[in-house]
Amino acid sequence: MQEQVSRGSMLPGRAPGLRVRGHRGHPEVRRAVIRFARWLRTIRRFPTVLPIYLLSSERVRTLDGKLASASFFAPSSLASAPYIRIATGDYPRLKRTWGRDNALAAYLCSVAHELVHYDQWDAGSDLTERGVARRASDLVDRYAREVDRP
Repeated sequence: MQEQVSRGSMLPGRAPGLRVRGHRGHPEVRRAVIRFARWLRTIRRFPTVLPIYLLSSERVRTLDGKLASASFFAPSSLASAPYIRIATGDYPRLKRTWGRDNALAAYLCSVAHELVHYDQWDAGSDLTERGVARRASDLVDRYAREVDRP
């Protein structure tokens, strides 16, 4: 029986793993995402390098020109790597409105949501929103059960 190979494992010259690139993002969000990423690495594998870019803006522009709080880039060629972008510029407002933990949980939900799209891409499936919110929420709920605060 032939073992199924993920798309990501075929990227040449790239060390696999989840990486947080957050020097531009809000520092509190960066710390929370780094803790989440450490935990994620203990429960699953990442067959390719997957950077999470934390941005200082309130929105990111997707490839189709829409504004969003987060996005996942799914390359069509194995010469490019996938990546996630998360806008953190609205954190001070969310923190005032929702409180620290709920505001940070919203960012972790965004990361988890884009990770589900990464899994779809890695499996060679079409990127769809069907079931993504539930799977992302389940992942963040599991994390919340295992840590004190985000």
